[in-house]
Amino acid sequence: MTVMEQRGAYRPSPPPAWQPRTDPAPLLPDAEPYRVLGTEAAAKADPDLLRRLYAELVRGRRYNAQATALTKQGRLAVYPSSTGQEACEVAAALALEERDWLFPSYRDTLAAVARGVDPVEALTLLRGDWHTGYDPYEHRVAPLSTPLATQLPHAVGLAHAARIKGDDVVALAMVGDGGTSEGDFHEALNFAAVWQAPVVFLVQNNGFAISVPLAKQTAAPSLAHKAVGYGMPGRLVDGNDAAAVHEVLGEAVRRAREGGGPTLIEAVTYRIDAHTNADDATRYRGDAEVEAWRDHDPIALLDRELTARGLLDEAGREAARDAAEAMAADLRERMNQDAALDPADLFAHVYAEPTPQLREQEAQLRAELDAEHDTHGGAHR
Repeated sequence: MTVMEQRGAYRPSPPPAWQPRTDPAPLLPDAEPYRVLGTEAAAKADPDLLRRLYAELVRGRRYNAQATALTKQGRLAVYPSSTGQEACEVAAALALEERDWLFPSYRDTLAAVARGVDPVEALTLLRGDWHTGYDPYEHRVAPLSTPLATQLPHAVGLAHAARIKGDDVVALAMVGDGGTSEGDFHEALNFAAVWQAPVVFLVQNNGFAISVPLAKQTAAPSLAHKAVGYGMPGRLVDGNDAAAVHEVLGEAVRRAREGGGPTLIEAVTYRIDAHTNADDATRYRGDAEVEAWRDHDPIALLDRELTARGLLDEAGREAARDAAEAMAADLRERMNQDAALDPADLFAHVYAEPTPQLREQEAQLRAELDAEHDTHGGAHR
């Protein structure tokens, strides 16, 4: 045996009949992000869809601003803003049918709202009142996932189970570029491809995993290129082009529904605001970088397209702004009301049948609350 063989570097050649199971060429993404707005493809875009996207983007931008303000006022413990990423958020919600499922990350409250979740309920987790705040089954939106990428295997499991049962359901799982560095990302894509599960993975590449730039996370040509290693198509799209994101997601959802298996989509976008209100983004990026991305704002891009096609005028802009302001006013009023909380709820939704330990803990808490009530005459309420 040679020294190279002893060191484990020896790799025997495959037999002559060996062939790759899948031709990798069709799985590779385009060299540049796919775009619609400002190109010839825009003329084919549905005017009603473009107008709806615009209205949702304006509402989403106002939602982000209002939620950020509520955080500064102490009404939210934390808020991960998606300002600048609204095109991805809205397109993800609109690309799905009612029967499909959305699996969001912690930054995707706007996608949940665009899907139909009550704006206040979408913020309840970030307020600290409940673990979720909304019924996942009502709008088919899984709980907002704070741990990175853990929602991805859940999406695959649901999609795989739906196909086994014969349900015509697609799962769309959202994750940030930082989440692609987690083991859950690998496991989810591998299982999805092996099972040919009807699931779509949308990676919002906003440039940073908190303060870590993409270049320090991966050496891949793009995150979309990772798809070929799992045997699924990879798509690269301009994440600030709402029409392009909606088209690419729509194609992937249709492909999954028709039995074509999963797709990995990388949407190249940018997080204009800090990671959360607890983050100082000036420590790892400059103002010039942020301003350059403001020039590629998703609302401005769509506004220019609609205006050029005669589909949007000042009255239309005002109507979109008025609707957004009405939503913000309602959100502000309801969030400024103190929630009525029952400490017993801590134990009510842990197990279908409470364990002896839970019953013991609940009894202990009740005894402490009753003693406090007797001492202070109910002041603790």
